[in-house]
Amino acid sequence: MLIRTYSSLWMMAGFVFLIYMGHLYIWAMVVVIQIFMASELFNLLRKANEDRQLPGFRLLNWHFFFTAMLFAYGRFLSRQLVNTVTSDKLLYKLVSGLIKYQMFICYFLYIAGFVWFILTLKKKAYKYQFSQYAWTHMILLMVFAQSSFTVANIYEGMFLLPASLIAINDVAAYFFGFFFGKTPLIKLSPKKTWEGFLGASVTTMLSAFVLANFMGHFQWLTCPRKDLSTGWLHCDPGPIFTPESYDLPGWIPWREVAIMPIQWHALALGLFASIIAPFGGFFASGFKRAFKFKDFGDSIPGHGGFTDRMDCQDLSVETIMEQILRNLTFEEQHDLYEQLGKLLTRGN
Repeated sequence: MLIRTYSSLWMMAGFVFLIYMGHLYIWAMVVVIQIFMASELFNLLRKANEDRQLPGFRLLNWHFFFTAMLFAYGRFLSRQLVNTVTSDKLLYKLVSGLIKYQMFICYFLYIAGFVWFILTLKKKAYKYQFSQYAWTHMILLMVFAQSSFTVANIYEGMFLLPASLIAINDVAAYFFGFFFGKTPLIKLSPKKTWEGFLGASVTTMLSAFVLANFMGHFQWLTCPRKDLSTGWLHCDPGPIFTPESYDLPGWIPWREVAIMPIQWHALALGLFASIIAPFGGFFASGFKRAFKFKDFGDSIPGHGGFTDRMDCQDLSVETIMEQILRNLTFEEQHDLYEQLGKLLTRGN
């Protein structure tokens, strides 16, 4: 428990420091986490004896990993990358050309990996090689299909709140379960209890409402970043962060209360973090039981691997993106439609 506590404090301190440093550094943190997660998952079903007979086969996994990374971030951060190099005409043309042909480049890299895989096939290892090929694609789906949305959320100014809610729910579930837990919640995780689940849900909902108001006062935590720079941000926070007055019943001492619209959205995120996100942890528990191992890795002392810590986070990010897209201003919607029109015209 002491080692786990020290690790948690170090991780929290490091996370706060990266938030202070800015969006680019938080993105770098996400990339590092994805690399560690992929490494842990690649090693799960690895057989050393088989790998020794297949030189270069392990490198193929990382070829597909970085191809997927180029595909995901090339789509999510193309606008920020272009805005960063606008002052240099030559670099701007180079970057614009790469982005224009990004899909083709990724497709070519994937086909190259596919041909590489075929050329490595050896007798008596077919079954192992094809199982590893399928497992690699499952890992890429698990690591990138969800967590890459995190980077999009970072640059839209909607990252810290939902990430904090997952952590709050996890910690609250542990303490409520430890002190009040009696009724088992799910067979996959015998230590999980209904008392912990419900106590954490209430705590997360209240925290979501309060934290949204607190973070809504800091442009560093709410403004979208339109490039890859690290300077301070200034923006019009928009109506979603503008407090609105609500009249209260006469029997309440206060006549009115000011609430930001983002606080209502935070309740929806808190509800998701309380009810749906924990099932990411249950899924991971079932997976570990199926293959009979305790943790995905040992990268974090007292916690296991990065995959053990991020299983709930991955489920939350697409919901956050949906919340962002639903609340675009008219100007932002118009800009989005123009970009979609350009893509369609380019495709034709």
